[in-house]
Amino acid sequence: MTSIARFRTAVEQRDIAALDSLFAPDVRFFSPVKFTPFEGHAMVLAVFGVLLRRVFTEFRYTGELQGEAQTFAGEPADSHVLVFRAVVDGKQIHGIDLVHLDEQGLIKEFTVMVRPLSAVTALSDAVLAGLTAEGLVPGRT
Repeated sequence: MTSIARFRTAVEQRDIAALDSLFAPDVRFFSPVKFTPFEGHAMVLAVFGVLLRRVFTEFRYTGELQGEAQTFAGEPADSHVLVFRAVVDGKQIHGIDLVHLDEQGLIKEFTVMVRPLSAVTALSDAVLAGLTAEGLVPGRT
């Protein structure tokens, strides 16, 4: 089973432990609402924990495209676009996950894009609340 197939299965089954072996040590997660990425294996795994346990309901992948694309640093990489649908705080979300793999088949970059704008706002609020609740970021003052 490929890394992407294992990733899809882990996400759809909300199996955080299964994601652990799929991320490169220096993985970067580009959020649709944050300019700087979440960086490093532990932080990205924690973000996925928040997304899968606290944020998304009715999450499902509906398609996949694959090929080669440039990473943020401009390097060519084996790349996959995973199309998804989900619900966040009662709002329907349509989005894509852009996944770049390293030479060992580990996820080195992960970018999320979602629509519509109201869904982006709902996602932002839910993720911040989850990150705060799990002590990963300070609460708003």
